[in-house]
Amino acid sequence: MKEGRILLIDDEEEMRRSSAQALSLFGLDVATFASAEPVLERVGYGFDGVVISDIRMPGMDGMTLLQRVREMDSEIPVILVTGHADVQLAVNAMHAGVYDFVEKPFAAQHLVGIIRRALDRRSLVLENRRLRAVAGKRDDIEARLPGRTQAMVDLRYRLRAIAATDADTLIIGETGVGKEVVARALHDTSARAEKPFIAINCAALPETLIESELFGHEAGAFPGALRPRYGKFEHGRGGTILLDEIGSMPFDLQAKFLRVLQERVITRLGSNEAVPLDVRFIATSKVDLETEVARGRFRPDLLYRLNVATIHVPALAQRQADIPLLFLQLVREAAARYGRSDVEVRPEMISRIGSRAWPGNVRELRNAADRLVLGLDLQPEDTAEQNQKLADRVAAYERGLIASALAAHGGSLRPVYEMLGVSRKTLYEKMQKYGLEKGRSDDEDEA
Repeated sequence: MKEGRILLIDDEEEMRRSSAQALSLFGLDVATFASAEPVLERVGYGFDGVVISDIRMPGMDGMTLLQRVREMDSEIPVILVTGHADVQLAVNAMHAGVYDFVEKPFAAQHLVGIIRRALDRRSLVLENRRLRAVAGKRDDIEARLPGRTQAMVDLRYRLRAIAATDADTLIIGETGVGKEVVARALHDTSARAEKPFIAINCAALPETLIESELFGHEAGAFPGALRPRYGKFEHGRGGTILLDEIGSMPFDLQAKFLRVLQERVITRLGSNEAVPLDVRFIATSKVDLETEVARGRFRPDLLYRLNVATIHVPALAQRQADIPLLFLQLVREAAARYGRSDVEVRPEMISRIGSRAWPGNVRELRNAADRLVLGLDLQPEDTAEQNQKLADRVAAYERGLIASALAAHGGSLRPVYEMLGVSRKTLYEKMQKYGLEKGRSDDEDEA
């Protein structure tokens, strides 16, 4: 009986094959990979297995893979394997959050024991998340897209509604707001969660190779095409294709992509045979595509076809009250990622963070959290902020203090007004003055 999914990565074919065979004999469901990159398409919040990776590989090594997996979900068990006796490497891996560290050569039974414990732990994590969602607690989507402002509540509601369908989706938002996070949440909460998630950066693909990369090719289709090759669209069959910054897609390729959207078939370069395609397309854009249409740089029929389901991701400027809560979460994530103990965030720092402008949005805020955890100075405040009037600076400090207290107590009001030494009425008035959301309070029925 299969006990769970095992993703095994090793660049040595013989080692990969023998390890997979040994694990299969113990009833484990093993998928093997020669490199780490494809594994990132198969893991997410709903992944119910374990990742096992050689630590020294060309391209993305095991430590980098560990970091990337933990960025997606810090509770996915990752087991690293090495043929090099390196105590410091093991220590670094443990600090980075690895589940366990195994040295080659290893006994299959020893590794199976580690895997089964990891599977049990992962099963408990997923079951706990499911029970919390049923009980009305924070679910996976809220954990990835936190915030109590109405803009974030509306975003999560719309995301859940669209995820339940198979509709192609357009995600719009400024640089750094988390469009790819929204796309991954759509995939992971859909019926396609067990299938690949293929992210394609339309701005990064070389124009001379973009058709081959997307549609694939037959042998001899062009000089150097020695063997047939699946394109990214075909590789993602059954799953989700993310077209990041679709506004950068060359105009002549947009017509071919429109046909794929409409007919759900592709034709490899050098072939006349149409291949059926079962995928969901998600596109992101930081630019106004209607403006691009007016300028003749984007096809209007493609925009209308993509625009069936649209999600607008708000900038931090549109949800200023969420910044303290979000920063505290990013600090916790950074501390776990870098293996640091809990980092103290002083109220005056929360005040500065909450009152500053963040043109780089969540990405810039995450960088600030990383710098704090690593013991580096935050970026200096703008001159305009330094020259604020005293009353404005006091108000900003007070707002940040209240916001951080609300975040620390999960929106529960009683401990907040008791800690701040003010009455309940005064706290309500100040929250209203500064536009702070009450969030989920357990004090609703208090006299």
